[in-house]
Amino acid sequence: MARAPLLQLNDISLTFGGDPIFHDLDLVVQTGDRVALVGRNGSGKSTLMKVMAGLIEADRGGRVIPPGTSVGYMEQDPDLSAYATLGDFATANLDPAEGYKVDIVAEGLKFDPAVSVESASGGERRRAALAKLLAEAPDLMLLDEPTNHLDIEAIAWLEDQLSTTRAGFVLISHDRAFLRALTRATLWIDRGQVRRQEQGFAAFEDWRDKVWADEDEARHKLDRKIKSEGRWAVEGISARRKRNQGRLRELQAMRADRASMIKRQGTAEMALASGPKSGRRVVEATGIAKTFGDRTILRPFDLRVMRGDRVAFVGPNGAVKTTLLKLLIGEMEPDQGSVTLGTGLEMAVFDQNRAKLDPDMTLWDSLASDPAMGVSGKADQILVRGQPKHVVGYLKEFLFDERQARAPVRSLSGGERARLLLAKIMARESNLLILDEPTNDLDIETLDLLQDLLGDYDGTVLLVSHDRDFLDRVATTTIAIPGDGTATTYAGGWSDYQAQKGETEPSPSEKTAPKQGTKPAEKPADKPAQSGLSFTEKHRLDALPAIIERLAAEIAKLEQFLMDPDLFTKEPLKFKKATEALVERQTALTDAEEEWLTLEAKAEEA
Repeated sequence: MARAPLLQLNDISLTFGGDPIFHDLDLVVQTGDRVALVGRNGSGKSTLMKVMAGLIEADRGGRVIPPGTSVGYMEQDPDLSAYATLGDFATANLDPAEGYKVDIVAEGLKFDPAVSVESASGGERRRAALAKLLAEAPDLMLLDEPTNHLDIEAIAWLEDQLSTTRAGFVLISHDRAFLRALTRATLWIDRGQVRRQEQGFAAFEDWRDKVWADEDEARHKLDRKIKSEGRWAVEGISARRKRNQGRLRELQAMRADRASMIKRQGTAEMALASGPKSGRRVVEATGIAKTFGDRTILRPFDLRVMRGDRVAFVGPNGAVKTTLLKLLIGEMEPDQGSVTLGTGLEMAVFDQNRAKLDPDMTLWDSLASDPAMGVSGKADQILVRGQPKHVVGYLKEFLFDERQARAPVRSLSGGERARLLLAKIMARESNLLILDEPTNDLDIETLDLLQDLLGDYDGTVLLVSHDRDFLDRVATTTIAIPGDGTATTYAGGWSDYQAQKGETEPSPSEKTAPKQGTKPAEKPADKPAQSGLSFTEKHRLDALPAIIERLAAEIAKLEQFLMDPDLFTKEPLKFKKATEALVERQTALTDAEEEWLTLEAKAEEA
């Protein structure tokens, strides 16, 4: 049975600053549609959503909303200036008797409607905008990055609300788990063209890769035909007085088609380089606790982080995940207990507030005046992992164009600011990465690249994120911080934590006892402990086989590379680096195997 349209865009064309954003765009959103709107940062997703919402008027074309159909839009940066409190804004279009709807949504999204607009944070403003939309319950919801600034619990609540709504919605989000769970169709913006597939986001990457493969094949065939016809045109001059003009016109048309093909934007050329190897033990926290005023934010907690670990910290907003990070890296002192940092640490920090970026600086000056880049002042070149590189050239590696180099940081989108901060921390060698909400605003392709880089990174990673998919792909250990002062350690990423927490999470009475931080809940009497290992040691024992396998594979690749008899003569620098890397990984493999044997023996002795 045909479904009624909620929104139609007909022959839409839109140009900003001389560059076409969309051309001849036709689009229909129907009753019950659950659509993912995806594309690279800067591809025009938010612009298209504003056209759908009627906030931007196209240069040409029409927008049709059937009579009686309501459309609601949640934007990234809502204007609340006309309201005193967040609740006033959220209830503005509701009947006074329906104000309770905002209170219900506010509880799920974890914000206080009584907070004044003037004192509200950016995250609270966004949650108020989302609450307003959900409480109004329009026929079509347009949601632009609704999960930004939400913690995992609030994301799960929102996911449940959207999964049961009868309204249609179009959704922009970088949260892949959120998109996979909710969407049934996908709109993909790529170089000004909008494609639609009647499958949810789970099928997007395969679809995208096939489209690009077909496109590459068509381009290759066209190039071969142009080359063949061009050779005919040149060689036929001496053989014929009168050339085939129709064939020449066809050649000119093919060349015009080839020239009009828009090159795909490449992936950011990000790279991570590990500095000198740190000691085996990176962080040793023993009985650390912290109190702010009358509130105990962390009860006695033990944690050992070994070289190569990827430790994720998860929990609701306000659960002091960032505070725990600062305690572990020595930026803050615990009220009791001790933290010992390992030897030879080279630390790089990605902070969630992007505080290392001065909004009034240009992108150029932000890099060229950073002492960590090995330069100061108005330099044209910076040091990138020990090698000089031109500022603009380095910015291009992170998908910035030359015009943006002289623009202020404040003009950047959230995703662009994240890429600029990544450019700063990736320019230096490190062996300990502190990543506090690195995934916010990054597009899917950049997220894929970042997680691959972290997988190959030889150093240690401490990570805070609400992106469940990213946690599953990166983390080897998860520290759950529910906000009641406890912290509990689980092996693996988010899904592993969810599977384990019912068995290991402390009961309410146990949470009040001292030193419950990383110890698992006691097992029933008929299931005695199976080893004499501590909780952290057992996690380490579980993780070591994968580490040993990875190191062995890297050693095999390096040995194969060094087998080239001409390498030393032709590429002495590459030979030297590869040799050093081989020695380093062989040492790491020996250490890992010895550690595994020690822990395995300890487990068997119990």
